[in-house]
Amino acid sequence: MITDPWTPFSFIVVNLARQIRAGEITFSGVNSTLPMLACLLAKRAYDFDFTYINVAGGVEPQPVSIPLSSSDPAIVAGSPAIFANQDFYDLCARGGLDLVYLGCAQIDAEGRTNVSAIGTWENPKVRLPGGGGAAVMLPTAKRVVTWRTDHTPRALVEKLDFVTAAGNMTALITPLAVFIREPRAGSRFRLEHYNPASTVAQIVAATGFRFDAANAQMAEPPTKSELDTLKELDVGKKFSSPVNS
Repeated sequence: MITDPWTPFSFIVVNLARQIRAGEITFSGVNSTLPMLACLLAKRAYDFDFTYINVAGGVEPQPVSIPLSSSDPAIVAGSPAIFANQDFYDLCARGGLDLVYLGCAQIDAEGRTNVSAIGTWENPKVRLPGGGGAAVMLPTAKRVVTWRTDHTPRALVEKLDFVTAAGNMTALITPLAVFIREPRAGSRFRLEHYNPASTVAQIVAATGFRFDAANAQMAEPPTKSELDTLKELDVGKKFSSPVNS
């Protein structure tokens, strides 16, 4: 282990990667650069095997450069096979996806997400892109993990402005914290780990929903292998620059 402090960027990516388990089939969704980095990091830094599929249908991609979006051809580079969208949705609905990374604009303590509208549906302050595959994948994937690059009461809320999807959300990663919940109705997030640069009191103040922090522990520092791999992947610090951290 090393003792260098976490950055917001490394805290999110490494803790997303730590959600992956041996033998799983793992999927990352639309415009999910941080989970893409997490899956590629896990492939290189961890001593177990798993299958990685991305939203462009790439199976076990090996990009030469990190894709900038879900439309970047680099996202499927090196893939021995490419799935059509209906194939991975069908795979998920049949219980074949073990871990799915899906983004959100708002999330509540029970792991329900909003990617539809901020404000009222009839007169929203912001109209968001909509659920896409979330309504299919959140209730059917065995586990779903999400993330926020900010940690504010506006994003982590007690009551969503609109419920886009609900189901098997098991983890929420932010620059400050790792929240975990059991994938069952009524189960709420609890604080599992926190960034040593923050305190539980600071996390409580920055979170809009109530949560249990009784057994929360400081996150284990990144290993040398995790940090070295992240540096290899993020050549030129496109994603870990201060603007993006």
